[in-house]
Amino acid sequence: MNVNFLPISKEEMLARDWHYYDFLLITGDAYVDHPSFGTAIIGRVLEAEGYRVAILSQPDWRHKESFTALGRPRYGVLISAGNIDSMVAHYTAAKRRRHDDAYSPGGKGGLRPDRATIVYANRIREVYGDIPMVIGGLEASLRRFAHYDYWEDKVRRSMLLDAQADLLTYGMGETATIEIARRLSAKEPIASITNVRGTSFLTKTFSDCAYPYELCASFEAVAKDKRAYAEANWIQYQEHDPVRGKAVVQPHGDAFLVVNPPAMPLSTKELDRVAELPYARAWHPSYDDKGGVPAIEEVLFSVTHNRGCFGACNFCSLAFHQGKMITSRSHESIVREVTELTKHPDFKGYIHDVGGPTANFRRPSCKKQDKVGLCKHRECLAPKPCPNLDADHTDYLQLLRKLRAIPGIKKVFIRSGIRFDFLLQDKSGEFFAELVKHHISGQLKVAPEHCVSHVLDHMGKPHIESYERFKQKYQRLNQKYGKDQYLVPYLMSSHPGCTLSDAISMAEWLNETGRQPEQVQDFYPTPGTLSTCMYYTGLDPKSLQPVYVPKSAQEKDMQRALLQWKRPEKRTLVLRALKEAERTDLIGYGAHCLLRPARPGESSRQERAGAKASHQNEKKGKPEGKESRGQRQSPSSDKKRTKAGTPKTRNRAAEAQTKTPRGRK
Repeated sequence: MNVNFLPISKEEMLARDWHYYDFLLITGDAYVDHPSFGTAIIGRVLEAEGYRVAILSQPDWRHKESFTALGRPRYGVLISAGNIDSMVAHYTAAKRRRHDDAYSPGGKGGLRPDRATIVYANRIREVYGDIPMVIGGLEASLRRFAHYDYWEDKVRRSMLLDAQADLLTYGMGETATIEIARRLSAKEPIASITNVRGTSFLTKTFSDCAYPYELCASFEAVAKDKRAYAEANWIQYQEHDPVRGKAVVQPHGDAFLVVNPPAMPLSTKELDRVAELPYARAWHPSYDDKGGVPAIEEVLFSVTHNRGCFGACNFCSLAFHQGKMITSRSHESIVREVTELTKHPDFKGYIHDVGGPTANFRRPSCKKQDKVGLCKHRECLAPKPCPNLDADHTDYLQLLRKLRAIPGIKKVFIRSGIRFDFLLQDKSGEFFAELVKHHISGQLKVAPEHCVSHVLDHMGKPHIESYERFKQKYQRLNQKYGKDQYLVPYLMSSHPGCTLSDAISMAEWLNETGRQPEQVQDFYPTPGTLSTCMYYTGLDPKSLQPVYVPKSAQEKDMQRALLQWKRPEKRTLVLRALKEAERTDLIGYGAHCLLRPARPGESSRQERAGAKASHQNEKKGKPEGKESRGQRQSPSSDKKRTKAGTPKTRNRAAEAQTKTPRGRK
């Protein structure tokens, strides 16, 4: 039996001589016991507190018997859809159905339902009645308030109501989960557990709110009034701060949704403890004959050194989930982890990443945050860096040097996002030099996203001049150290604020730089983000000023095509866009032109080729770009597996996986 894993069956519980257990963890992912998987972390944290925990992974929601297979737990059920949102896992930005899922055995899709948290929770209510039930993970976290749902194109109420759950935990939920478990095991009724930070609950009276609070517009109001929605969204963001934030109350019918202030981030000591729990660092052996679980591939030899992100990209869910405050692990803890990785039978000497939400954030952005929190009306980096910004990279640099010196280590790469505007603020330049010399695997991926200033303002990104300065310095350093390394920019089409003319400006900028991206991310309105608020309301929630929103499928297709104008199958769309925007001056033979005039018969051939390519993508359910950052999904893999069931990883960039524990309760 698999005594190194948390039990997933009655047989495995009996192998531990368990005749009862305390908590059932239900997840929409396959069970991978690794610290990049939220269910594994919550399970191990509870185990370390002395509780007996069983895992029910990807139960068949069509049959209620799947939910009783392990028997009734003593204290309660904790439910998560998995590391990523189940709707994002199932649908592309164009709402086409995906056919694979990197978090499922063999990469097979369809093993979890749409809106998995709600479906699982309703099944538990059906089979176990009033058992204490807590929902969490990324899916629930971003849906804790009334929220716009892109897939139904309407405002839905808080997920807490639809799931019929007692509590909803949001953010990185170790502290909240431990507190809830302690009180449930002490026989406290779950209805009285209303003062735990990082949780939300329903009540009939304000007297149950244990913290100072802000009242935002009700579900009914935000469902019919877009301005009210934008105002409520901004209040929710402003109070999402563990130091200065208040609770937020939102009426839902005759009840009140109370979202308590965020939990304080874990300390360095606490982060070390969580990272060094006895994970098996592999998928459960029951998946061996199914090809394993592809999502572990890119994180198996990677290390998460930090949490939180003050980058404040409006389209990213991280700020509303993990929060903006940075906490990091100790050097000693990370050295111990990497030393253990060198003993893995498949380790080839390469650490694929030492990163997190943003790799080069290892300390608070300024000295006052620990005492007063982050500024309410000022971002740290965009549109310009704050004068109080502390951009010293010395600690991160010293950590990387220690890792490079460990016996058995050939290379230590950084493949999580590098915030280039923050890096430029480090006046010493020492980290930048060593990044180029030691930590890039052929290409460095950064995210300018766009080149038009007002579009970047709506994205919460720095203006393009910052990227240009970074690019020039990067090229100089590569030349200085004799490196042939590339810079790969992430770009986004159809973000709120981006017109067709702006997309053409981006194409012109790319043409001038001599690069065309292989992939373009079409903006994906995922729940909870400020950009999604703009998409739904047509208002900037910060200023309540109108924002142009490209919504039609035709315009979105044209904007994406403009960023890949050289592809023959995109010609028809690019031509249509140039004509619609009255920019036919870009059709010709000059160096500034995007299209050459068509030869006789050429347009019809290219149009047929484009239609065929689009049809194939739609049939396969494949997106034409990357995942929404903050909810990326690992690509599926057909690589060979070892007998132990762990993947043979290759030394290549993790194209779509953020190496940080996400989606947990």
